[in-house]
Amino acid sequence: MKLNWANRITILRMFLIVPFVICMLKTNDGELGRPVRDAARYGAFLVFMIMALSDAFDGWLARSKDQVTHLGAFLDPVADKLLITCACLLLVSHRGKVEGFDLPVTVVVLIIGKDLFLLIGFAIVYLITSKVRIVPASAGKIATALQLSMVAAILAAPEISSFFDGWIWVLRVLWWSAAAAAVLAMVVYFRAGLRYIEPSEHNGHTTTNK
Repeated sequence: MKLNWANRITILRMFLIVPFVICMLKTNDGELGRPVRDAARYGAFLVFMIMALSDAFDGWLARSKDQVTHLGAFLDPVADKLLITCACLLLVSHRGKVEGFDLPVTVVVLIIGKDLFLLIGFAIVYLITSKVRIVPASAGKIATALQLSMVAAILAAPEISSFFDGWIWVLRVLWWSAAAAAVLAMVVYFRAGLRYIEPSEHNGHTTTNK
């Protein structure tokens, strides 16, 4: 199967997670000097922004060039979830956190918990219907956008807060909004899944009763 450019960009975004994680793990490495640790955080921010912008670009490219594929529909959310999961786990770890702007563990649990819930739901839908169903919802897109914005805002927080004292409040609004959006997306996808499997269950009962 020949990959189109939209899918290539998505795959490249997945590979970029590796340098992002490496940079994040060096942001609090006690064996490194402060300039090197700051440079690592700047590098993580730069790689993260490239991945975040490519997320929007590959979607636009696929639609504008009429290159929307089943593979792209699968890879794009997988790439997003891998990036967000890695970023959230690193931002609450000792090695990857941004001093003074600690991401609450509750927010991470809600965000990652939503993705685990959706993964389980995806498996259940497949087992019941024997079909792969990937239909992005607006709530999911909003949740992803808020999560990406949240991570970027935390990584840039030390510099922004140096001239804007209220940045911590912006962060608090962002991370709790991201958590709330994750819960909302989970509810929306749960209801959509139920609506999708109900006809299959009904057909199965009908066949059994004949």
